[in-house]
Amino acid sequence: MAVTTTTVAERCAAARRAARVLAASPTGARNAALAATARLLGERAGQVLEANAADLADERAAGLTEALRDRLALTSERVEAMAEGVRAVAALEDPVGEELDRRTLASGIELTKVRVPLGVIAVVYEARPNVTIDCAALTIKSGNAIVLRGSSYAERSNGALAAIVREALAEAELPEDAVTMVEGGGHEALAELAMQEGSVDLMIPRGGEGLKAAIKDVATVPVMYAAAGNCHVYVHADADLEMARRIAVNAKVQRPGVCNAAETLLIDAAIAARFAPAVLGDLREAGVELVGDERTRELAGEAEVGAASELDWDTEYLGLKMAVAVVDSVEEAVEHVNAHGTGHSEAIVTESDEAAERFVAGVDCAAAYVNASTRFTDGFEYGMGAEIGNSTQKLHARGPIGLRELTTFKYVGRGNGQVRG
Repeated sequence: MAVTTTTVAERCAAARRAARVLAASPTGARNAALAATARLLGERAGQVLEANAADLADERAAGLTEALRDRLALTSERVEAMAEGVRAVAALEDPVGEELDRRTLASGIELTKVRVPLGVIAVVYEARPNVTIDCAALTIKSGNAIVLRGSSYAERSNGALAAIVREALAEAELPEDAVTMVEGGGHEALAELAMQEGSVDLMIPRGGEGLKAAIKDVATVPVMYAAAGNCHVYVHADADLEMARRIAVNAKVQRPGVCNAAETLLIDAAIAARFAPAVLGDLREAGVELVGDERTRELAGEAEVGAASELDWDTEYLGLKMAVAVVDSVEEAVEHVNAHGTGHSEAIVTESDEAAERFVAGVDCAAAYVNASTRFTDGFEYGMGAEIGNSTQKLHARGPIGLRELTTFKYVGRGNGQVRG
């Protein structure tokens, strides 16, 4: 990817200049850049897959778990899905300029509150090259520039994808530096990026607790964490047990290496003797390694369940491993979730509306589900086209980070000569 700047500071400064142009650009120009991106992804799919194959063959990727290698790997279908995602973002309503409030002040000034872009977004992410495209599409549509820093073991894939977006921006007569990458440099470059006050308006780290800690130690720019997902499925005493089996297996197995996959299964003691042997058998048949508390192990039947350590309840496995516990009530399930969860996604399976409401009200998380898998916490599933990540914070955004989450607002007052006495 051709980049004219060299240092982190220079690239962020270039992004800042590009952000000012993009913020003032018409919706049609930004949509044209997205249309060109989708088209070029189709035309250059072979080059992208070649770059990805080189990343997978590189020694830097040799030690990755199977789940992480799956997150890194691209296929023709995944590249096409990226293009479809870009088209979906382009089709969404432009949030920039949206009027949030209007009123006339006592002075006669007409005051409006309107959405405006944040400016420059820095995103730090691991493994998944599709994040390069998702993030670029969302920031372009919302009038922001973006500085991307992906994993070293995905460097070729990310570079090929970012080059496509930069070419599309130029084709739409928008500044290429609205999308730029910071490669290499290790922790020093990461720290430098996190300290670009005056150039970077918001940093979004997508990754585990290690990345979160590394950013927290040094960041001087505002940070919104799209961090770990230690998600739970709780099967209540009044659950439809066949439904519960489907949801528990889907939440763990459908794609185990992502942040909205379930890591812990909680089973109500009232139905544990009937339910545990069946669901644990399902999970073991699907290749899931199981660890559990003493009550779970006693009820496991033929399923092999190891002893869970205290650390297991706090671990985001990102793979085919799951912790299982038996609890005595909704309140105990909520207490467990809030003690060990990361504020991402939590699910209850129950036919009781009252139990569902107690669980939903009690769990501290960005997304709570009743009789559905945690796997639905996703910007695409939520109709956002794509997402930059899932915020586990409460300010300024929570849950999937889409177009509106990448905006702030300003007040605009229109008068006819008013002065304040």
